[in-house]
Amino acid sequence: MLEGIFIGLEAAFSVQNILMVVAGCLIGTFIGMLPGLGPMSIIAIMIPVAITLGDPAAALILLAGVYYGAIFGGSTSSILLNAPGVAGTVATSFDGYPMARKGQAGKALTIAAVASFAGGTIGAILLMIFAPALSSVALLFHSAEYFALMVVGLSAIAAFAGTGQVAKALMMTILGLILATVGEGALFNMPRFTMGMLDLQSGISFITLAMAMFALPEAMFLVLNPARGASGEGSGKITNLRFSREEGKAMIPVIGRQSVQGFFIGVLPGAGATIASFLGYAVERNIAKGEEQEEFGKGSVKGLAAPETANNAACTGSFVPLLTLGIPGSGTTAILLGALIALNVTPGPRLMIDTPEIFWAVIISMFIGNLVLLVLNLPLIPYIAKILSIPRNYLIPFILFFTLMGAYIGQNNATELLLLVGLGVMATIFRFADYPLAPLLIGFILGTMLEDNFARSMQLYRGLDFILERPMTLGLLVLAALLVLLPSYRARRARKRAEGVADGD
Repeated sequence: MLEGIFIGLEAAFSVQNILMVVAGCLIGTFIGMLPGLGPMSIIAIMIPVAITLGDPAAALILLAGVYYGAIFGGSTSSILLNAPGVAGTVATSFDGYPMARKGQAGKALTIAAVASFAGGTIGAILLMIFAPALSSVALLFHSAEYFALMVVGLSAIAAFAGTGQVAKALMMTILGLILATVGEGALFNMPRFTMGMLDLQSGISFITLAMAMFALPEAMFLVLNPARGASGEGSGKITNLRFSREEGKAMIPVIGRQSVQGFFIGVLPGAGATIASFLGYAVERNIAKGEEQEEFGKGSVKGLAAPETANNAACTGSFVPLLTLGIPGSGTTAILLGALIALNVTPGPRLMIDTPEIFWAVIISMFIGNLVLLVLNLPLIPYIAKILSIPRNYLIPFILFFTLMGAYIGQNNATELLLLVGLGVMATIFRFADYPLAPLLIGFILGTMLEDNFARSMQLYRGLDFILERPMTLGLLVLAALLVLLPSYRARRARKRAEGVADGD
């Protein structure tokens, strides 16, 4: 590990990579502050830019910086306007906004910045410690285990879906798998579902699909609702940025607990910063006693520090399955996985051995990135807030231009524009119907790897015997079945319990 750290330090501290860290953090921070625009949209737009860099380490450092920068910056609009910039900062508004209403907006932003820095840094330390161990275990995996692992990843999407969203998440995952079958298959080098179009023979472009799922629907929603996304409330009244020593002491145990909890939640495929932030807030509220518990929801320091620590630690944790197993833990890491594949880098257990400079450079860059975010955000808090007064409809041309150009440049093919528009309209309809789009993208990304490993296992074992012959494969498939069935079972029990209470009344 020490050798890898030195390799990572040498790579991360190159001039190009430091510039990529700073650029990624700046872009992510500003995007995160704008309500409605999240890291998935901007990362999808920036993939063509990252690919042109030529250096996979620099490209991934840039995109990773955008990711945790957006989560870091998303707290600003949550605190000042009660309008979360990203889903992972919704819980931040529970106590951040009441603090701003009390005239403590500057203190709230400082607490959020410090908690985010601590969560991200501790998460990076845990990533450095646990990623090599997970990678060593993953070396025991063969094609059969990888196939089962992909099934677990797909089933976990449904397991961590919101209330009443399990069936919808499963349907979207299956749709993503269907889209992944377009083009030449792993078993037969014959075009499938191309409708005679040569442009579809190589399959649907990941870049086109990612922007169609997230960036284009966002532009359409801005057209349909051109109202200002933020008013200037509270943005010009930020004065005191300090918190007291007592408040700092109260935050320390919260930051310690939520850094660890958030990291391990982020490691779970299908979980992410949003779940980590809500769970972190709930845990801290439940263990608080007396007056401290009553303060939650009214401007509690602990209530603000908990979700901010947890969501940044979860962002770092989501890189464990991405880098060591090649499984995206969230919609954003699914986009990052597609970017890695586009850069001819195969994430998985061999990544640390074959290209340690990429693996360790990304981890070391997270320490630099979190420090850059803290240094940039604290002095700029009074000025950053003013960007929230920009009307959202000014963002529409920017989003449309980069979305269309990104799809065209990615394949240098005008057919991609037709696919982009068609898939974008479909994604917008799904959003209106409240169907989650991240499972579709994860299904699309994992679909190809699922098919490749399944085909390889079938050829090696001449049929489905590999499921019974390899205990680890069978165990993973049983786990996948449980991840699908348990949420449905719990929802059914909750409904019956609610009906019983209603009958009793």
